[in-house]
Order: sequence, then structure tokens, then C-alpha cells
Amino acid sequence: MNILNRLPVILTLAVVGSAQAMDHSAEANCNSLSSVALQDTVVEKSVLVEAGPMPDSEASLPAHCLVRGTIESRVGNSGVAFGSKFELRLPVSWNGRFMFQGGSGTDGVVLPAYGERNQPKGNTPALAQGFAIVTTDGGHEDKDSSFGLDAKARTDWGYHSIDIVTQAAKMLLKAYYGRAQDYSYFVGCSNGGRQAMMMSQRFPDYFDGIVAGDPVFRLSASHIASMWDVNTFTAIAPKNADGKPVLSKAFSDSDLTLLSQSILQQCDALDGLRDGLVSNPAACHFNPRPLQCKGEKNDQCLSAAQISAMESSIAGPSDSKGNTLYSRWAWDPALSSEGWRTWKLGTSITEIPNAKKAGSSINAIRYVFVTPPAPELKAAAFDFDKDPQRMKASASFADASSTDLSAFRRHGGKIIFYHGMADPAISALDTQTYYQQLSKAQGGEQATQQFARFFQVPGMTHCNGGNGLDSFDTVSAITSWVEKGHAPDQLLATGQAMPGVSRPLCPFPSTARYSGTGDPNVAKNFSCR
Repeated sequence: MNILNRLPVILTLAVVGSAQAMDHSAEANCNSLSSVALQDTVVEKSVLVEAGPMPDSEASLPAHCLVRGTIESRVGNSGVAFGSKFELRLPVSWNGRFMFQGGSGTDGVVLPAYGERNQPKGNTPALAQGFAIVTTDGGHEDKDSSFGLDAKARTDWGYHSIDIVTQAAKMLLKAYYGRAQDYSYFVGCSNGGRQAMMMSQRFPDYFDGIVAGDPVFRLSASHIASMWDVNTFTAIAPKNADGKPVLSKAFSDSDLTLLSQSILQQCDALDGLRDGLVSNPAACHFNPRPLQCKGEKNDQCLSAAQISAMESSIAGPSDSKGNTLYSRWAWDPALSSEGWRTWKLGTSITEIPNAKKAGSSINAIRYVFVTPPAPELKAAAFDFDKDPQRMKASASFADASSTDLSAFRRHGGKIIFYHGMADPAISALDTQTYYQQLSKAQGGEQATQQFARFFQVPGMTHCNGGNGLDSFDTVSAITSWVEKGHAPDQLLATGQAMPGVSRPLCPFPSTARYSGTGDPNVAKNFSCR
């Protein structure tokens, strides 16, 4: 139920009342926010922060009001404290825009509300651009997903916290500035991308513009793929002196580089130019079989077991009857990048793996995605016939897979999807399939592109990084689309991995094609077709 309808809002500020609000100093206004009474909400801090450098960044932040609070505090199972904690930053020089900055993983921590977390590299934080920004911990504070033992905490994390924090933040914003925001945006990647899609589906009138990057929108299925990869690669990993497999050694860096180079040889030129990027992934039907060793294993070939394991990983998980349980993955040369190894294999030289898929994924499955929770479940014991059935119930609160965005369209909302084609955490092809289904449900490709566009990012891993071009400005793209009606016909991409190179990212299903003349390193010499 809408918090604004069910909760009487008592604004005890003398500043409430449009013009009167701005007559007070920024500091007085900010300090007074602790007196705003929202039922089930406690404002624990409201202080003015002077302009200065952003921590661990070259960016500078403007003077702003920092607000921290908690909504719906309660005590759950075993005396564990729950509540949707939030951080709201309100710049003194405001551009009239409000942004919800999406979270990551299974949340559990309130990230600084700067408007830059998990976004493509090189962009100015949205706070520094004049946006008011809010973040939340998703209703819990833990790092091992054990919040999932509490049924309400699961739902809070799935979508309820985003709902109530959005509404409370907008009320506090109105109290501070004396008026409501002109435009509202949700921008997130990974779990933040899932949250972004959730808002377009469950709360279609909350946001005018949404950016969903590398979205984990089918978490209940994507974690099955995590177990598939962990078990597939562990099965071929060399064993240590104790006879225990070492996951990180399933593929050496040389092995992955060999695969990467072979993918480029087979697929790079399919977009019309050999440039180190596979910009036409639909045409890439990579075959790793020619890399199989004819004799002993060496750095110039892969073993038959390695090839079989990589093909199995790319094909995605299935049950014993061959039924598909998730999605295929794209062959992208950035599988040789640090980010791909971090997620799939890790770097641990012991039998205890540190790959993200072997750690955070199994914890999430145990506590959040298996119903009832199964804290003792081991990755090696995951049953691909039985356990996926136990995970289906979690889709009701965690998945954002609906293609009914009709209410969002009626609201006038616009949404940008993007996904790194080398993402080792979430398959870019799963997002592509969702977009294709969305287009079918919303009247076809042309009709859908009037409010929703999907951009594939070759060479990028999860949200950023990889071997490609991972710097592009989605915030400017979504604000221009919402406020000026300028639909993004392309996004200009650059990246540290390819200095001096720029490319257009094209709305699916078009791809970047070289014109045949001009500098092939410059984006203007490419078109989307």
C-alpha cells in the first residue's frame, strides 16, 4: 500500500510552504529535517556538508544536506534488528532532479549517495551535477545473506524497501526545497539494474526515467548458472597435494588469452572491421574445438576437458533431461580479463575458492533463494533436477521479468537497458531475450523503441571493466530523452582498455558498422545499422 496514502505526514518545519522554505539558510533547512515526522520513519542525522573532494575519487562534491534515517524498524528472527536504512543527499544548488541510486549484490549496506556506484567509468557523479540522490541498504544489515531467514526481510529486499525509501526521500526533498522534484530517475547496475526494472514493473509512476545496467532480473535462475559454472570448472581443475581441486587453476591466464585471441580471429571481422571488438555478437558462432591439443597440454592448446567445460558453461545450465534452466552466454574476447576470472574462477591457490560465484552466490541461494532456507547447502551438492524447483518461490519477490510495462508507458516513462557482452555474472543474452520479449509484448520493435532501448556493450564485463569500451554516459542520455524527447540513437563509448578509440553503442538490434572511410578509431566514422 502506498505509504503516502496510509501514513499521515506531519511536517513540523516552519519552512514548509514553497517560497518560505528557501528563505532560511541551507544549514537551518538541513538541520530542521530531523524534525520532519513521517510515521515509521526516524531521521537520525541531517547536517550540511561543505563542498569538497569525493573520497577515493578525483571528483568534487558540492555543498549538500546529508540525511540518514531508518524506516520500519523492527526486531525479527533471533532478535535481529531490521529496517530500511537510507542516505539522502540534497545539493544546495539543485537542478530539480531526484535520483535513486541502485544497490549491489544482496545489499546490506547503505552506499554513499553520490550517484556513481557501479556505473560506467569516467562520468561525473550525479550529485556533482545537481541531482538529489538517495540510497538504501534494502532493509537489512548483513554480508552473508542470512537476512533471508526472515520472510519479511526477503520481501523488503526484493522490492518493498525501494518503495518506501523512494516515498520518504521525496517527502524530505520537498520539505528541504519547498517544492517537489521536476523529474525522478532510477539508475542502477547489477542488483541496481534489477531494482530499476522492478520499479518500471511494480511502481510504474514513481520514476520518469530508468537506467537498468547488467540487470540481475532473474536472480532465481542466474544463481543456478553460478552453481553450474562452479561445478563444471571445479570438475576439471587440477588437484593440490591433498587431492582437492583448485578452482582457479581450471584455466590459466594463458589458456584464457588463447581463447580470447581465437574468438577475435573467428568473430572480430564479422562487424566489418578488425578492431579488437566483437561488435556483432549475433553473428559470432565461435568454435573452440580447433584449439584442442593434439598431444600433451601446453600454452598453445586446450585440453579436451577444458574445451568441453567451457562449451558447457557457455551453453548454460540444464537438468538431467536437457531442459534449459537459464540462458546461453556470449562468446566475447574479454573472458581473458581480470573481471571474468574474478567472478568465474578466482585467484585462490588453495582448495578454498575465492571466485564470487563460489562465495556470494551459494550464500544467497542458501538463505534467500531456496525456500525454505537451507544454510548447510554446499555448491558441490547442488541438484540441478531438484534444487531449481526449491528456488522458484523466490521469483515472486526477487525477479523482475514482467514484460507488461503498459502502465510505465502511460506514465510517459523511458527506460534504457545496457549490458556488457562479457559479463561473467549475468548473461547479456538473457537481457537480450527479455528485450525481445518486451518488444513482442509492447507492439513490436518500433513501438517499443519509443520508450525502451537496449544497448549491448562489447568487451565490457560486469557493469564496467573488461577489454572494451566501458565509459559512456547513460545519465545524460536518459535525462535528454525524458526532458527533451531526444531518444538515444547511440551512446558514445570510450575506455582505458582501448586508449584513443571511440565507438557508438547502438540500440539493439542494430550494430556499429564502419563507414569504410576516415579514422577507424573515431566513432563518427561508424553508423548504427
